[in-house]
Amino acid sequence: MRVIVAAVGLCAGLLIGGAPAVAADAKGGEAKPPAKDLVLRGDAKCTSCHDEADAPEQLAIGKTKHGTRADQRTPSCTNCHGDSVKHEKEAGRGSGKGPAPDVAFGKKSKNTAEERNQQCLNCHQGGKRIHWQSGVHANRDVTCASCHKIHDGHDKVRGKDTQTEVCFTCHKEQRNQATRPSHHPVIEGKMTCSSCHDVHSDNPKMMVRGSTNDTCYTCHMEKRGPFVHSHQPVTEDCGICHNPHGTTAANLLKSRPPFLCQSCHDGSGHHGQSAALPANRAAIGTSTLGTVARGCLNCHTNIHGSNSTQDATAGTRFTR
Repeated sequence: MRVIVAAVGLCAGLLIGGAPAVAADAKGGEAKPPAKDLVLRGDAKCTSCHDEADAPEQLAIGKTKHGTRADQRTPSCTNCHGDSVKHEKEAGRGSGKGPAPDVAFGKKSKNTAEERNQQCLNCHQGGKRIHWQSGVHANRDVTCASCHKIHDGHDKVRGKDTQTEVCFTCHKEQRNQATRPSHHPVIEGKMTCSSCHDVHSDNPKMMVRGSTNDTCYTCHMEKRGPFVHSHQPVTEDCGICHNPHGTTAANLLKSRPPFLCQSCHDGSGHHGQSAALPANRAAIGTSTLGTVARGCLNCHTNIHGSNSTQDATAGTRFTR
């Protein structure tokens, strides 16, 4: 009988315009509805405080690969930041105060670089990143978050037109060199730093291939050889004569000929001419004349290697 009366009373209340009362919590107040996940699975415990008003925008992670819920590999907030129970309970909502998460990635983080990187390596250890821990960046305490912005919908270091901006933040010398007259088209956007460098590797100079030469040969195949006459500096390292980031001399040369050539060819005879101007007209025809408005490449055009079998003596190799 009581059930029928209660039902009749509820219907009457709805007809009059009332609404059923919200269930009360243990203290007599209105109970909050259960929090719902907004972006990632299980993110309700975080998004109840961290919303779209936060700076940086944590919820922007939904625009990235890490926010793809259809992918079962997609992590949750706690996969990267830890359970952070103390942070959840004691941090004031919106005040920015209180204990930090178990793992924080900002500049003021108290976690070591190794601890922060490990959160990323839990998923990204294999493939091209398998040698990260023995590379130069890891050995100098550079973290993944130093270059990558996980919560940003546009990770600058992965964009062809914005990657150099990130690299030049630390590599200021290379930024200066890239603006010199002779340079690879990096600042023009036709190449990126990662065209030559793999920052996740432990290769020499972090090249994408095992050596400097192998990396250069991916574009400059005509310099690879083999040649009948090989120029030893070319065989050893392209960087002996060239500065790939940029120079004031043509063709990315560290200095113009003949001065570059004479840094090695300093013996007696024609190839050992001193770098100086002739003292007077009477000096015409002397050994100093070879450095006046002339370059070794005027005659030795095939300087990277020659296949000529004529005049193949040491002094006439690499000529036309």
